Amino acid sequence: MTIYRKVLGEDFERLHPMLQKRYDLADGSVFEATGTMKEIKGGPKWLYPLFTLGVNWKLLFPERGKNIPFSIKNVSRIGPNGESQIHWERIFHFGSTKRYFNALMSLDETRLVIKDYLGEPPLVYSDLAFAVADDGSLTIHSLNQRLVLGKTEVPLPKLFQGLATVAERYDEVNGVFCINVSVRNPLIGHVFSYEGEFVQNA
Repeated sequence: MTIYRKVLGEDFERLHPMLQKRYDLADGSVFEATGTMKEIKGGPKWLYPLFTLGVNWKLLFPERGKNIPFSIKNVSRIGPNGESQIHWERIFHFGSTKRYFNALMSLDETRLVIKDYLGEPPLVYSDLAFAVADDGSLTIHSLNQRLVLGKTEVPLPKLFQGLATVAERYDEVNGVFCINVSVRNPLIGHVFSYEGEFVQNA
């Protein structure tokens, strides 16, 4: 049973069938898709040096824009400790420049939350809560976060956290996956967001 089936339990069957297919990644399987982000927005300009620094971890980037080509690759694998992992590679194509927003997810079997290590090497850790809406769409919320400094993880106070909300659905009319990601901070407000659509590669 995949980590997303485990964390959602019976609610997994309430997902739209195409979302079930997308998130039912058995060990060794791959999901690849391409599309366009209609808009990528950032927060205050004084944050841009932080976003520029984040490029080194394949986590953040300073570029913004509309109609940005996008690709995503999810690879299911077994980690060194024997647990199932899903590697997320999200690439935003700004002309000849590629920017990444990568992560590695696994399941905390005891607490039934997804463990999300953001960046390569990991820079931020976040618990993720998954929920299915009545229309079969999926919502993901980030919970407690930690700063990852090598083998040391330091809890981040809420005031310093970038809390993400991800909404994903399948548009049957146009045959596309629709995604909306928003990251907010309790003090700053809007930090980073993108929305768009993608289709699975043949």
